[in-house]
Amino acid sequence: MSKTVVGFILVDAPHSALNNAGADAGDRTDNIVRVKSIRRGRKVYPYVSGQALRYWWRDTLEKKYDWKMSPIERQKKIAFTSANPIKYDDDDVFGYMRALKAKEGGTVTRISPLKNSPLISVIGQTPTQDFGVMARHEGDPVPYEHEFYSTVLKGLFSLDLDSLGVFYTNEKTGYRNMYPQLEEEAEEKGLVKDEESGKWSMPNDTRIKRAKDVLKALPYIQGGAKQTSHLTDVSPKFVILAAIDGGNHIFMNITKEEDGDAIIDTEALKDVLIEYSDCLLTDVYIGRRKGFMDNLEPNINKLTEEILIGNRKIKSGSIKEAVDQFTDKIEELMKP
Repeated sequence: MSKTVVGFILVDAPHSALNNAGADAGDRTDNIVRVKSIRRGRKVYPYVSGQALRYWWRDTLEKKYDWKMSPIERQKKIAFTSANPIKYDDDDVFGYMRALKAKEGGTVTRISPLKNSPLISVIGQTPTQDFGVMARHEGDPVPYEHEFYSTVLKGLFSLDLDSLGVFYTNEKTGYRNMYPQLEEEAEEKGLVKDEESGKWSMPNDTRIKRAKDVLKALPYIQGGAKQTSHLTDVSPKFVILAAIDGGNHIFMNITKEEDGDAIIDTEALKDVLIEYSDCLLTDVYIGRRKGFMDNLEPNINKLTEEILIGNRKIKSGSIKEAVDQFTDKIEELMKP
């Protein structure tokens, strides 16, 4: 049985420019900053890159949970971390790739146990162009333009609990996590090695803490561009959490645009939970910030009254309540 946490989040972006693409070479002037967006048919969908979301998440873990962050080394056109998941929490959870010298062990790579999508607008729209000037100096003002939007951004993430705090020596891309010096450190720190599979495991309390920290950081995620003039709270205003046996994400199609608004399709959510109820390892936890999508409350209350299968239920509350209740299940999920 594999154990994966799957999460779905909505971020409210009512007047925002959270991730920018810079200038477009085809623009009439050099002073226009575009937001990142993708096209589907005739519609434009602003987005925040997956890399930006990971940066916000990593930054929140460092500031809120005192995570030890792997130092970054720059060499000409490449940069890499220490590739030491024993010492540095983020190398374990966010993965790495580093080309060591042959005598040091060669190239090592680690697939990130934490995977996430970009944050993508649920609503198709054309970003607004805002004009401004720099006028605090003597002489003519310098005009500039930038874009912003008003939308709801959706995002998916998964956390592979089986891989967190577990490192391999296999000669396979993404699974050659260890090198001789790191194996010496693993032995000194008392990590357990399975000789047959070449798998090193950290103490379970460390693995559980890292998993809990990743999830508990959700209500506190902060970051984003243009905050000085657009100030957006980027913490999720709606979240769904569950643990499943498997790696596919079951919450990909539960939101849609209806009459220009982003909505949660509770019937689609119910259908997917019933269809995959045999994969659920926990109850399903829904968190919502009061004031955001208040019209959802009756439908969510109705869902919480139903049993999915066996004794699995949907539980709801505030964002922090949902996250705290779900993280209380992590220790049981990660029992050896």
